[in-house]
Amino acid sequence: MIARFTTYPATCHPDDVLQMILDDQYSNWFYLDVLARGAYPAYMRRYFEKENIHIKMEAVDDEILNNNTIDFTAFSYYFSQVSTVNQGWEKTSGNLIMANKNPHLESSEWGWQKDPVGLRITLNQVYDRYQLPIFIAENGLGAKDVLENDGSVHDSYRIDYIKTHVEQMKEAILDGVDLIGYTMWGFIDIVSCGSMEMSKRYGVIYVDQDDEGKGSKKRYKKDSFYWYKKCIESNGEDLE
Repeated sequence: MIARFTTYPATCHPDDVLQMILDDQYSNWFYLDVLARGAYPAYMRRYFEKENIHIKMEAVDDEILNNNTIDFTAFSYYFSQVSTVNQGWEKTSGNLIMANKNPHLESSEWGWQKDPVGLRITLNQVYDRYQLPIFIAENGLGAKDVLENDGSVHDSYRIDYIKTHVEQMKEAILDGVDLIGYTMWGFIDIVSCGSMEMSKRYGVIYVDQDDEGKGSKKRYKKDSFYWYKKCIESNGEDLE
């Protein structure tokens, strides 16, 4: 799988559109192109030359790549990004990558911009490019959750995030995309690998542990647990 970031030009200026194409090639398509097409794409030659990168290939390497392509594509999707030649463009505060900010999108508490339509765009782009089944390996929302005295966690914001992304997956299927699976990140709270803290929670099950590793380690089902259970049981039909 790859970490996929849907990429938009910041403006309709040709330089921004070209920058979007380059960013998409170097940050996204390169990896899937090798895996799905079985060869290094031509556009990387210029990049390698510019960065003084020399790929040492053995005689059989091209054949190995060509004969071992993937049967389906897989990617994680959390947010989209903006491409521009404007060096002064406002940046996001996300900790996975530092991206240009999209003024049309809302951001999470950690600066990751929420873009469910971007998932539909990516699904169409990836399927159009490779005509292979697609599996969404990761998708979710990191947020600060509050454990109530009765053991409940009311995370309507997470339900809304997953719901809007499932709705766009259904739209992509109607578009003709062969989407074969989806897993959210993650089912249970763990230390976030991005910000290295427990308080950035992704799970539908709450774990009583703080950023210092203190807590009972007891587990509590969040509101999103019960919602996601219905979503799974109905194969995405019951989203209420």
